[in-house]
Amino acid sequence: MSVPTADGGHSAPDVQAAFASTLVDEWVRGGVSRAVVCPGSRSTPLAVALAAEPAIEVTVRLDERSAAFTALGIGLATGRPALVVTTSGTAAAELHAAVVEADLAGVPLIACTADRPAELHDVGAPQTIDQTHLFGRSPRWYCDPGVPSEATRTSWRSLAARSVAEATSGPEGPGPVHLNLPFREPLLGDAGRAGGIPPGRSGSRSWHAVVSGTAPLEATALTTLVDADLFAVGTRGLIVAGAGCGDPAAVVSLSEALSWPLLADPRSGARGEGPTVVAAADGILRSSMFAGSHRPDTVISVGQPWVSKVVNQFLAESASLGTVTVAVEPTGRWYDPERNLELLIRSDPQSFCQAALEAVGEAPPSRGPGGAWLDDWTDAERRAQSAIDVGSTGLTEPTLARRLTAALPDGATLVVSSSMPVRDVEAFSARRPRPVTTLANRGANGIDGVVSTALGVAVAADGPTVAFVGDLAFFHDVSALVRSDRFAPDLTVVVADNGGGGIFSFLAPASALDGPTFDTLFGTPQAQDVAQVAAGFGWPVDDVSDEGDFVEALGRRLGEGGLSVIRVRLPARDENVDHHGRINAAIVAAVDGA
Repeated sequence: MSVPTADGGHSAPDVQAAFASTLVDEWVRGGVSRAVVCPGSRSTPLAVALAAEPAIEVTVRLDERSAAFTALGIGLATGRPALVVTTSGTAAAELHAAVVEADLAGVPLIACTADRPAELHDVGAPQTIDQTHLFGRSPRWYCDPGVPSEATRTSWRSLAARSVAEATSGPEGPGPVHLNLPFREPLLGDAGRAGGIPPGRSGSRSWHAVVSGTAPLEATALTTLVDADLFAVGTRGLIVAGAGCGDPAAVVSLSEALSWPLLADPRSGARGEGPTVVAAADGILRSSMFAGSHRPDTVISVGQPWVSKVVNQFLAESASLGTVTVAVEPTGRWYDPERNLELLIRSDPQSFCQAALEAVGEAPPSRGPGGAWLDDWTDAERRAQSAIDVGSTGLTEPTLARRLTAALPDGATLVVSSSMPVRDVEAFSARRPRPVTTLANRGANGIDGVVSTALGVAVAADGPTVAFVGDLAFFHDVSALVRSDRFAPDLTVVVADNGGGGIFSFLAPASALDGPTFDTLFGTPQAQDVAQVAAGFGWPVDDVSDEGDFVEALGRRLGEGGLSVIRVRLPARDENVDHHGRINAAIVAAVDGA
């Protein structure tokens, strides 16, 4: 059987090799430096081209779902897209959950799914499914260029450069791109025999240059807000900062100039020791006395919302009572589930803060840190933090979150699972002079792929990475534990093990259903043992049930580096509800002055 030829007389396998090598070269020019590749046949041309490029660090992951979340973690940590490469069929479908998260969380990601050529579709060929727009509306851009041929050679560099631009600088902000790449057998070729790769632009420039982002917001653009007394002296304002708030220092500076409390969640990076920072807002606002007497006139939200239902309900109730609600979001994302937003400012948060400072001018003394409004909030913060310290005894879930966040070294990155861990870190983590970088998959708010995401973060992070997950999230992503001997980034996984889905014990079914039914449907304790599972995959494991042992194990594992798991045995799920209730009651009592 003769080797098929492409247009121009070159063999099809050689043209495919040249196509793949061109994409890789152009991706490097666009700043892509990492790829996560899954074993598979149909993706051979691209996998081989990536392996031959020294400027791209290739990580091989067995499971496509885990691989996609690993690539997501790289993008989450760096702000630059990583490639995830799969073969065709259900392997491609496995990327969907991570693509959805990348879309909703605004994380750059380039998903490359190999495909069968058109003649193998709809005829029962193996590993062949319809991959056209496989991920629906989630990708920022989708492209299927067809099987590579000489006729399309002039488009190859544009395809790769645009994929980077769309993933990083599209009109909807960063997010996932899907390239569906059909290849025809034979799959191994030689790019040199096909004339090599087409030349790129001089100076190693990317084929396409894209300048994006909101133009600097001028102070005059805020004139109407100033005229409307948004920043008037005596205004009882709040700034609420979450992930994506931009430069935390700029947000802190604005809050200090206005003497407005800054409700900073851990992912904002603003939860430091500043005089306006309020970290214990979840506990403080459980006090009906404080919440009822401290309704703000204005709330400016910068970045994503807090996870706390208490905080978000307070803001929603305040809006219904006349509070002016303003959101600052560079891509115009609509974070407004309660539909109370009065004004959306499409601006880079740092530009907004700088322009707001200019519009306000020098803060007069009456707006300074001595204002009663700010004093009330910072006094409540001091009382709440003291109550958390006093109540943090024994190894409970609130205590674990506080001890973990306090013990992490400067330069560490914390990846927090959805469900209870992110809520506990938000409610109970200690303030630090230099906040730890805190990341979480809060686009779709799922618990899937958390360990894999943390692996991606660890691959890209400069310092040690710690993942904080529940036992169900750990089991949900157990394929992340499968690794080659050469794959050992600095990641410690702290598993809060309370024997099932602890968050459901706080919800209505816990009291409405009998114990066995609730446990079967919601608690879902697993028969497997966390420590045994981790050890079975070759991960070093510490099994602790004491505060001191946990802190010692964490420090030792971070010092040693590499991969490890710390299983923390916690009280039963119903006891966990009581622990939360007691510590929250203590915060309320302290805030109320009892």
